[in-house]
Amino acid sequence: MGSLNIENVKKAFGSVDVLKGIDLEVRDGEFVVFVGPSGCGKSTLLRVIAGLEDASSGNIIIDGQKVDAVPPAERGIAMVFQTYALYPHLNVRNNMSLGLKQIKTPADEITRRVKAASGMLSLEPYLERRPAELSGGQRQRVAIGRAVVREPKLFLFDEPLSNLDAALRVNTRLEIAQLHRRLSATMIYVTHDQVEAMTLADRIVVLNGGRIEQVGAPMELYNSPTNLFVAGFIGSPKMNFIDGTRLGETAKTIGVRPEHMTVDPKSGSWKGTVIHAEHLGADTNLYLDAEQAGLLTIRTFGEYRAEPGTTLYATPDPSRIFRFNDQGRTIR
Repeated sequence: MGSLNIENVKKAFGSVDVLKGIDLEVRDGEFVVFVGPSGCGKSTLLRVIAGLEDASSGNIIIDGQKVDAVPPAERGIAMVFQTYALYPHLNVRNNMSLGLKQIKTPADEITRRVKAASGMLSLEPYLERRPAELSGGQRQRVAIGRAVVREPKLFLFDEPLSNLDAALRVNTRLEIAQLHRRLSATMIYVTHDQVEAMTLADRIVVLNGGRIEQVGAPMELYNSPTNLFVAGFIGSPKMNFIDGTRLGETAKTIGVRPEHMTVDPKSGSWKGTVIHAEHLGADTNLYLDAEQAGLLTIRTFGEYRAEPGTTLYATPDPSRIFRFNDQGRTIR
């Protein structure tokens, strides 16, 4: 079991309010991702759950038990940090088992858990190596393995892929997703990368300025954002925002995702000039300075040849246009 309830949690550092009343329920076995820009409070919230920071007010409840006064080591959680924090003088086997030895777990049980975790994470060939003999991705797998052997109620991940290069981030992301399916464990994962959030989460919690903006499944947030912030944060490249008055709209702001527009050299809704093109192979991102709509990003699938200075017409899919009022709330 690994359910989590966060009840009106607030956290202040001196006069600075970092968390401004967080309410959230995480179901047993769920993979929940906290996402948001730097300074939004996501890592602070994770540390409050772990007991590494005390909440100024509110309650943290794990499996029905209030744990606000319970030390981190007794909360039934295991945390994986951005930095690997491995002991350089210990080999992989001993790095993974050290925590179990400290709580006097029987030797045969330690052997069983290390064998199971190393098998899940493809670490068997490296058990006798020290951290200096491993790649960055292998070190992060050891850090994850150290958490797995504890068999916790909750796994907490604090931006675990930030120190890895692009290829390793993809591989390790897949390994974390597979690990979640194998263990059916409850996982809370913090990241500023909305691609990680979209690809890993059962549900995403979008944080901004110490408050929750929206909670939902990845495609729910993509298709039905509640406000301008969520609409702009979820999706890559980010949504285009256009002043509604320039288009004769009653809505304050119009939003169109780059992939929901087409371009044509002869006709369309908004005439513009190409100022840059990003050729990514599978698709092409065009940046168009449109006379009526301003600067637009348009995602075309496949290779699209358009030199800077070329005139193109952009046309949005009318069924995929978002409208926002003057408070930034989505108009349904």
